[in-house]
Amino acid sequence: MAYGDFVIQRDLDFAVHRGEIFIVMGGSGCGKSTLMRHLIGLKTPAQGEILYDGESFWDTTVEHRQQMMRKFGVMYQSGALWSSMTLAENVSLPLEEFTNLTPAEIREVAAFKLALVGLAGFDDFRPSEISGGMRKRVGVARAMALDPDILYFDEPSAGLDPLSGRLLDELILELRDSLGTTMVVVTHELASIFSIADNSVFLDQETSTMLATGPPKELRDNPPDPKIRQFLTRGES
Repeated sequence: MAYGDFVIQRDLDFAVHRGEIFIVMGGSGCGKSTLMRHLIGLKTPAQGEILYDGESFWDTTVEHRQQMMRKFGVMYQSGALWSSMTLAENVSLPLEEFTNLTPAEIREVAAFKLALVGLAGFDDFRPSEISGGMRKRVGVARAMALDPDILYFDEPSAGLDPLSGRLLDELILELRDSLGTTMVVVTHELASIFSIADNSVFLDQETSTMLATGPPKELRDNPPDPKIRQFLTRGES
């Protein structure tokens, strides 16, 4: 991954398995969010391939890549909700753009998605009328609107108090267990990493590459590099 001649990360090689919660972790500035932009189609890799079910994501036609992207749902760090729209209208946007559902059917699906994230009855509220944790949940509901195979989360707990962050982690686990959706989560929050992760990759800014891939608890207990142990034992005596 590079911006011009400046390499962000090189020699990345990892696999995300169906139905797991996969964490992209590392310190600030290591390229976590940049990696997500490559995975969801916003930035082309300088070298290498990204494969989904064995199919190349970037070495294909624009039309085919867009078809593959229809299987993704993305929850952005800020929530990225339209302040002038109600919660239901925000969730309805992908349905209006990419389906042939009637307005009544779209309204019904939006209400169902909001209920899935614990916001039943909040359809007509606006983002300014709810808490930060609730706005994150609306972002999840919108990301789920088209029933994606893979949900991407960019720093989902950023800006939340510990309780709200824990509730969001519990929601991610509930959705994975009930829907079987694959989750890719960019985060540096230790509480989230250890409570939800099945697998992970650790990116290092200094060496501009990944230092390891595997379950975070295993990487903490048997770190292949001191930097990983330092990152995963922050705050421990």
